[in-house]
Amino acid sequence: MAAESWLAYIRDDRKRRASTVLGYRRELDRNQLPEFGADTPLEEITTEDIDAYRERLVAEGRLSPRTINKRLAQLHAIFKRARRTYGLASNPVEGAERQPYRRDDDITVLDARQVELLVSNAASEQDAAMSRVAAFTGLRLGELRAFRRGDIGRVRRVIRVRRSYTWGTEGAPKSGKVRAVPLSDQPARALESLSRREHWTSNDDLAFISPTGGFVDESALRRRFYAALRRAGLPRMRFHDLRHTFGTLAVQAFSLTDVKAFMGHADIQTTMIYAHHVPQHDAADRLTKLLDTPPPDPARRTLDARSGQSDDTPDPESDDLQGDGGCRGRDSNPRHADYDSAALTD
Repeated sequence: MAAESWLAYIRDDRKRRASTVLGYRRELDRNQLPEFGADTPLEEITTEDIDAYRERLVAEGRLSPRTINKRLAQLHAIFKRARRTYGLASNPVEGAERQPYRRDDDITVLDARQVELLVSNAASEQDAAMSRVAAFTGLRLGELRAFRRGDIGRVRRVIRVRRSYTWGTEGAPKSGKVRAVPLSDQPARALESLSRREHWTSNDDLAFISPTGGFVDESALRRRFYAALRRAGLPRMRFHDLRHTFGTLAVQAFSLTDVKAFMGHADIQTTMIYAHHVPQHDAADRLTKLLDTPPPDPARRTLDARSGQSDDTPDPESDDLQGDGGCRGRDSNPRHADYDSAALTD
């Protein structure tokens, strides 16, 4: 009862995506209800029971600390809702331990040459095109599966990311917003080649199709992707890492705020991972040049100060100096360590 009430709440009141609600449903049915019992009264579940559940998951060694914490966060949300709705006296998850973990910003990516090597070993022309588009546009797999031919803006050379297909449901992208991504020549040529197929060529048809014109099967695609990696002699990686490949390439050509918009990130901290990953090969040379540059002559600097403001001196009334100390537009999204954090929606 409490679990169903919470699912209805996040679906109807919080307006979570259908695929997100299905994911929560799957977690409940496969793990949490069998663990605690569908008919167990909530007041009989104690903090000790929650801790014992967590300790067993840790001992099994199958799940990462982050995944364990996400399971606990879902339980916490159910009990929190039950306190408001049914007057439950306490939330047993509140006092339970969480697994410590440090976010690992080390990501696996390919360079442009390796992407082409992967593409040349793909099982089909369509698989090759999907890999190339993923690596050079940053679309998520669900967004690729829902991508339609009419989403290509040929005049402005962009892709409009309007929807995603996950858990058997088509809905909005993860961010909940439509976004535009630059369409460079490499993925554009791959998409143009697919457009010459005999069937399913209207703007409403999917760009990447099953043999019957429907959505591409995700599991089969992943198997073919891993096989292509092996044939190419490339290290094992996830299909999602092609999205990271785009991120590391994009930060070398665009500002972080532009890359954030292209990738549909909720906050700039996620985008910063790519800036940290890309080495600045000329950093030492630039610092050396700065240190080798002689400082201005002090006497000359004094004369310049006496001569008054130059034409380049900023106007103290200008917008850039008002109030924010030059920090306008900086993204900030601090993450909290409690159970009400973004663990359920990351």
